[in-house]
Amino acid sequence: MVEAFSHPAGSAAAGIAGGAIGWEGRLLHVHIAPAASYEMEEVVEARCVPGRGIEGDRYFLGTGTYSPKPDVREVTLIEQEALDALARNDPPLQGGPIRLAAGDHRRNLTVRGVPLNHLVGRRFRVGAVILRGGRLNFPCKYLEELLGLPLYLPLYNRSGLNCGIERGGVLRPGDPITLLD
Repeated sequence: MVEAFSHPAGSAAAGIAGGAIGWEGRLLHVHIAPAASYEMEEVVEARCVPGRGIEGDRYFLGTGTYSPKPDVREVTLIEQEALDALARNDPPLQGGPIRLAAGDHRRNLTVRGVPLNHLVGRRFRVGAVILRGGRLNFPCKYLEELLGLPLYLPLYNRSGLNCGIERGGVLRPGDPITLLD
């Protein structure tokens, strides 16, 4: 894996002041899968380990679809607001509403009130865990094929954030999420 600030997007953003400030979000769901293509399992708590990921998850174990490719993906996040927009067909980029359950999107953490696109290169706290935004996650044809849904265009620029873990610990749904820097 690539350390979050070593990724070109993260390292460029880290030295520049900016991003959204003054927000506080909430962790809604935590999901893991033991290997690529396996169904995501919701858990009530998850242990995050710096340099590895979430214990029991495919990227912690090195069995994820993209595990062989160097990148920062110790923890992946997606905004509930993006999922709500898909369900409203907003903007109307597909034939109609798409409803994804919390685990269908294949991200580890579903959050509300967190401006993920502004957290590239930033440090933020989820409960006791400190994450670093590495790069935005782009939608992929793999997810479309896995779910049989036209998700590529509707998720473009709102497919989540790949993060590194700076300080490990346990995450639980309901944990507050706040910006550190």
